[in-house]
Amino acid sequence: MLFNSLSFLIFFPTVTLLYFWIPHPYRWFFLLMASWVFYMAFLPIYILILFLTIAIDYTAGLLIERTEGKRRKLFLIISIVSTCGAIFVFKYFNFFNSNLAQVARFFHWNYPIESLSLILPVGISFYTFQGISYVMDVYRGHQKAERHIGMFALYISFYPQLVAGPIERSGNLLPQFYQKHTYEDQRVMDGLKLMVWGFFKKVVVADRLALVVDQVYQDPTQFTGFPLIAGALFFGIQVYCDFSGYSDIAIGSAQVMGFRLMDNFNRPFHSSTMAEFWRRWHMSLMSWFRDYVYIPLGGNRVGKWRWYFNLFVTFTLSGLWHGAHWGMILWGSLNGCYLIFSDWTKNFREKGIRAIRLDRFPKFHRGLQIAFTFLLFCFTLIIFRSKTLSDAFYVITHLGAGLGSSEGIKASVGTLYDLSVDRYQLIFTLLSIVIMVVIERVEPLRNMRQMFSKKPILFRWAMYYFILLFLIFFGEYNDQAFIYFQF
Repeated sequence: MLFNSLSFLIFFPTVTLLYFWIPHPYRWFFLLMASWVFYMAFLPIYILILFLTIAIDYTAGLLIERTEGKRRKLFLIISIVSTCGAIFVFKYFNFFNSNLAQVARFFHWNYPIESLSLILPVGISFYTFQGISYVMDVYRGHQKAERHIGMFALYISFYPQLVAGPIERSGNLLPQFYQKHTYEDQRVMDGLKLMVWGFFKKVVVADRLALVVDQVYQDPTQFTGFPLIAGALFFGIQVYCDFSGYSDIAIGSAQVMGFRLMDNFNRPFHSSTMAEFWRRWHMSLMSWFRDYVYIPLGGNRVGKWRWYFNLFVTFTLSGLWHGAHWGMILWGSLNGCYLIFSDWTKNFREKGIRAIRLDRFPKFHRGLQIAFTFLLFCFTLIIFRSKTLSDAFYVITHLGAGLGSSEGIKASVGTLYDLSVDRYQLIFTLLSIVIMVVIERVEPLRNMRQMFSKKPILFRWAMYYFILLFLIFFGEYNDQAFIYFQF
């Protein structure tokens, strides 16, 4: 069930109203059933994969807590391998199988194993990592094993963040299922406002930019110059508005019922370095890799070259998490190389900044850093978005093609105009991006949701109707799935 669908507009208020109406002791069961209905709206049979994950991680938590010594580690390994078995079969088997087949063909060996024709279960990468984090925390003694299998099933299955995060930690979410949540006007309104903001980013900005981005990346060899540049920059904004929009809807819908989910984005496009960017982007995933991959490898408490290795491995694995093909692996590796190169050249860059006296203009300097960080991120997304590595190579090598003359520039601009289904709609989308950037800039200084709630009631309800009409008339409603549903 997509958040931006008519079925969810019926599902969400129905579940929320029934949640507050049902007595507290039975709410967990109702939420669990509602979450499973939500998940089965995609492909019902795959609920069995979710059940398997719940059973493995619940049992592993109990066994790990009850045992000591090497047996605890054995149970941990068995649970992780078992949990990852399903995601390997559905997401990674064909990737590794095809690469082995290519190696076999190179050496003229017989390789009889065929690829599997399977649809990737939505959310499997998210709830698998959530289950692994629980088992790891029990093993480390950071979390008590959950005895109530229904509560644990709800922790894995909680519908707002089931299919695309945030990847919650058991220490934050599990205790909340035992708490009694009462209806509070301010909390409910704040949650609904956050949901509306998420819908704005998704259907007004992301899905309209997708109309241009999809045309460019459908066959990038048909374009040169500005259309390729626009496709790269627009996709950077699209993927942010799409994914952070989902997170806002998830966090807001949970807040309406009284649950606090962790923040997943913190204005990443205001980052001045790539290191800062990755502290602000998809924070639940990056903190997962930090706690369960990067730190166990040694983190930054090792020699410099080992630290570089730890960064590279962590980001390469994060790329593999995003997709089972070489483009995603290269995308993750490139982001790791960004951080390594940034640290390696830090002293040189600081000397250069002082030499040209750019440090005397701190605001201008930071503005340049923010713009450069955004461009670096968008550059990596060319690999992320392209269907093949050859398409990505074409886009990268033809970004400036034809822009060396006035005639080439005019032709490239004309092609860019032809990409838009409606020029005025594209201009409006660009204006929406400006609005989003301004609001994200102002939000940390003044809490806009609280400021809005203090306005007179007539003003507030007039704005509610305006925003609703705004979403209806300017949103793109074509059942465009969220980008991260496929991970």
